Amino acid sequence: MIDLDGILPVLKPAGWTSHDVVAKVRGLIRMKRIGHTGTLDPAVTGVLPLCLGRATRLVEYLQELPKEYEAVLRLGIATDTEDLTGEVIERLDPVEVTEEQVQEVIQSFVGTIEQVPPMYSAVKVDGKRLYELAREGKVVERKSREVTIYKIEVLQIQLQGPEPEVHLRVLCSKGTYIRTLCVDIGKALGVPATMASLVRTMSANMTREHGLTLEQIAEYKQQGSLHEHLIPMDVSVSHLPAHTIAADKAYQAVQGQKISGIAVSPVVDVPGCIRLYSPEGQFYGIFERKPDETFIRPVKVFLP
Repeated sequence: MIDLDGILPVLKPAGWTSHDVVAKVRGLIRMKRIGHTGTLDPAVTGVLPLCLGRATRLVEYLQELPKEYEAVLRLGIATDTEDLTGEVIERLDPVEVTEEQVQEVIQSFVGTIEQVPPMYSAVKVDGKRLYELAREGKVVERKSREVTIYKIEVLQIQLQGPEPEVHLRVLCSKGTYIRTLCVDIGKALGVPATMASLVRTMSANMTREHGLTLEQIAEYKQQGSLHEHLIPMDVSVSHLPAHTIAADKAYQAVQGQKISGIAVSPVVDVPGCIRLYSPEGQFYGIFERKPDETFIRPVKVFLP
């Protein structure tokens, strides 16, 4: 039986929670050890990478990578959930903004910004999820937090009609709420706003082109070819530099021992995590050089 150790990029359908998707895939491939790399709201579709088997040990590294979304920002309407699943709390008609104003305001959000998590979110306050408090009709004070918007591309602007829309592509850091970004853009324009739709187009460096539907996963599993569609563990962390261990130190690496930074090629001369390979190209795992140290230490070792 072929081991399913790797990353399975699922295309999450609308109406499913991330937990629903994990449970469904567990049933399809008969595997318990599955973890995801960041939740998506039920109404949101798109890329949801699942880590299978030993690859669950890489979740923390994949979660930290930038994510890309395509969103529709609707002006002239605000809801209590910051998207169209909620109750309308404000309307404005007509909305009087220009294309130039929209472009200028949107680009002002690029960089490190402060966001206040929405009440309908999974953030915990005093041990309770915000969405649980929101469903009880409560609004509590939330601390703002820093997130990074690396890039916003305006794909389309449609300003005619009572509820103008702007289509955006956003590249952002972990923890960014696109709903809140839409609302904050509206505030900066001086009009109510909400997020009309959202698709995650990239997560953990995996795009929609890599993604599989639940139907495809079931089909490939039945055919015995699902392993051919997994992203290999080392490829999933390709943002970490690759180094090769010297042949006479390979045994130490497999045993998870500390290794001199000069025993690998290229030499590890700066702090940080690396991918370590055998002389034959086998992935040994993630090692790290800490500041003020000359050796690399094991962080995640994947035995042959």
